[in-house]
Amino acid sequence: MRPLPESAPASRYAPPPGAGSAGPGTPTALQVLRRLDCGTRGLTEAEAQERLARYGPNTVSDHRGPSWPRLFARGLRDPFTAVLLGVGLVSAVVASWGTACVVLVLVGVSGALRAHGECRADRSLAALRALVVSTATVLRRADGESAPVEREIPVDELVPGDVIRLGPGDPVPADVRLLRSHGLHVHQAELTGESSPVPKDASDAVYQGGGGEVGRPQRYGPGGDPFGLPQLCFRGSGVASGSGTAVVVETGGRTRFAAARALAAVRRRPSAFDACVNGVSWALVRFMLLVPPLVLLADAALRGPGPAALPFAVAVAVAVVPEMLPVVVTTCLARGASVLARTRGVLVRRLPALHDLGAVDVLCLDKTGTLTRDRPTVDRALDAEGRPDPEVLHWAAVNAWWTLQLADLPAPDTLDEAVLDAAPGGDPEAPGRDPEAYDGVAAQPFDPVRRLAVAVVRTPGRIGTHTVVVKGAVEAVLERCATTGQERERLLALGARQAERGLRVLAVATAQRPARPSGACALREARGLTFRGFVTLRDAAAPTAAGALAALADRGVAVKILTGDHPGTAVRACRDLGIPVDADRVLTADHVDRLGDRELAEAAGRATVFARCAPEHKARIAAALRDGGHTVGFLGDGVNDLPALRAADVGISPRDAVPVVRETADVVLADRDLTLLGHAVDAGRRSSGNVTTYLRVSLSANLGNAVAVLVVGLLTSFPPMLPALVLVQNLCFDAAQISFAGDRPHPAVLRRPAVLDPRALLRFVTGFGALNAAADLATLAVLALAPHGPGGTAALHSGWFTENLLTQALVMVLLRTGHHTVRGRMPGPVGWAAVALAAIGVALPLSPLGPPLALAALPVHCYLLLGAVLAGYAAVLAVLRGRGAAGPPRDGQHGRAGGGGRARARARQGAAG
Repeated sequence: MRPLPESAPASRYAPPPGAGSAGPGTPTALQVLRRLDCGTRGLTEAEAQERLARYGPNTVSDHRGPSWPRLFARGLRDPFTAVLLGVGLVSAVVASWGTACVVLVLVGVSGALRAHGECRADRSLAALRALVVSTATVLRRADGESAPVEREIPVDELVPGDVIRLGPGDPVPADVRLLRSHGLHVHQAELTGESSPVPKDASDAVYQGGGGEVGRPQRYGPGGDPFGLPQLCFRGSGVASGSGTAVVVETGGRTRFAAARALAAVRRRPSAFDACVNGVSWALVRFMLLVPPLVLLADAALRGPGPAALPFAVAVAVAVVPEMLPVVVTTCLARGASVLARTRGVLVRRLPALHDLGAVDVLCLDKTGTLTRDRPTVDRALDAEGRPDPEVLHWAAVNAWWTLQLADLPAPDTLDEAVLDAAPGGDPEAPGRDPEAYDGVAAQPFDPVRRLAVAVVRTPGRIGTHTVVVKGAVEAVLERCATTGQERERLLALGARQAERGLRVLAVATAQRPARPSGACALREARGLTFRGFVTLRDAAAPTAAGALAALADRGVAVKILTGDHPGTAVRACRDLGIPVDADRVLTADHVDRLGDRELAEAAGRATVFARCAPEHKARIAAALRDGGHTVGFLGDGVNDLPALRAADVGISPRDAVPVVRETADVVLADRDLTLLGHAVDAGRRSSGNVTTYLRVSLSANLGNAVAVLVVGLLTSFPPMLPALVLVQNLCFDAAQISFAGDRPHPAVLRRPAVLDPRALLRFVTGFGALNAAADLATLAVLALAPHGPGGTAALHSGWFTENLLTQALVMVLLRTGHHTVRGRMPGPVGWAAVALAAIGVALPLSPLGPPLALAALPVHCYLLLGAVLAGYAAVLAVLRGRGAAGPPRDGQHGRAGGGGRARARARQGAAG
């Protein structure tokens, strides 16, 4: 058994160091009882009370989401918000109280929006949490001489050493070791994500084989998952059928279930969103720290040293910071998350995860239940020579039908149902005769030790003869057949070839035996059989999986399959769904173990299928992909997926996943439908595209204005704009920028992962900021040289105020449209906001509010001059837009999946600051 996570102590039923999970070191029932210092008759009341005081109650702390105040405080630690708070502090230091108050309001609005969205997602998930049954049946004795008595006690009073009874429908209240069992099957979906009940057996026999037939994962082999050990049951599972007696070995926080919950509380690595915002924030911080010294040096060289230039230098540095940044980011993400929840039933529990979804270029997921259905389908039936033979399918159906009818099964076995669905019915004398035409005598269902199922039937009209029909793993069935060693090797090789094609393989054999009362003797004498052939099965693809995978591929998202299945089974499922898989793109867990972190990062980027994966392999692969520069999403539903969910940039789970996984996941899908994930990716890219457009527009405009103000302030004594006008201009522009949250970005944005590269953003902002500064300086020069009549300085201020708002309106429209506008489309929110901004710029100096703000109406010729400057500015923008400088990323740029590693690596380096 693998050691427990660091969050849980070593288990009392763990084997000695170096022993495999089902190897010779696995302790027997007697050894476990000795370690626990107890017996099969249960504890006395005094012993139970003493152990309860020693080990504490058998409880696992319930998950509770953060409160609204805590979520609000956590939002203030966001790097964007921290930069904005720094701006407010600096503004207060230089006595710019208006700016400081505006900043505080924006910070409060941003934090409230984010906390409200995450609280609403937590409330939605609270309704999905399962209730826990609170009693258990335990054997207790009054004293050492008394006989044990069955009692119902609260689950939290169980202690290690208690002997409990398990029956159909009972939850397993603690980690237990079976002492006796009869037809016991348990649901372990809470722990492993397996949808079918798992057989459990108290026998100390060591099982080294596969999962029941060739091609299924080894469940009990050396190094296998401890949840597959047949002698152990774990808290969080439930009894489907059968009964058993078990001894409690771990309770409370020492159970595997508690260890899984502890994994959910481990702090995760910074995600793609964190890397992006940290990179941009650090770039802004560096600019704010660099500008004041440069301005002071330039002012000292031109006018001589003096303290009067300090407020001006600080104002220039602060002017570049986009005040609406946290509000726009939070509004974009909250709006996208709200639309997803309302229209698709997709819950985004952590708002930044929506950006991470948009940036995902690698999606890791399991095969079963997502790409394929939980129920397989029959591929074909073959005789001993490998030729198609419907008679083999017929006998397999007879075995399946009477096993379902006579055996005490928890639920219909998925393999048996697949065989019955494929078997034809009809004339009892025809080769495809109905299995119901026989009379069932006895049946023994499949179990993990014998790895086969046996049915004894009587054919109508044949008195005194029973037919024994055996179906199961190829090796187990051949051991009971009357075949030579050479023939057995040939049949094993034939079955192995079918498994290598990605098929599950069942062997079928029959024998005629004299009729026995109830058929019990025939069950024990299922030897000397005649081998009939093979039934091969494949996993049926989910109805929407192929289309959803094709849509994800078109969006630049590569899919990686991480599964515990046989490599051939996983490859077959991929090919059925149209996922090309070459031989060198398949890695097994053994191969992964032999690779170092750097080698694994390179291999994981090339591979498509990772087979025989345990939970730690999945987590390591997800981390390696991130280290390789990819933005990784992981879709999981079982407790064994928790490490990988934490290692990925964004953890995703379906709504019917186990509760602890839903509580850990960043995004919860309404159903196991990858189409929903495609919609979520689109929503993330829309939000990220709007945020990116906002950053481009806002930073370019702010940088251009700051450079123009700096040049004018250093070269002249003329104030280009009064402080009140600067505040009004910023408020108008900030209000207009809210419209980016509701914009519909260019369709090309949806076809590439949304990666915000701080260096690329800096290059863009520098180029367009310089262009904006040139337009501002040209406007100032034209207005200064032109006669502006009685308005004087007020007319000059009015002209620059009007030009600033008009250029910002142009930037909002032209820098968001990409390569071309959509014909016939009405202006969106950004278009209407730009129109309103331009109207304010023209109308405010003419309105009654103009004189209080020291604005005056401009002469007609000044408007003509402004129009000429704006026309030239728009023409240059149009030329640059036509070259793609302002558009969405093209093929080969950092938006392409697989080619975005450098951009993402730079973003993560920027996050390190």
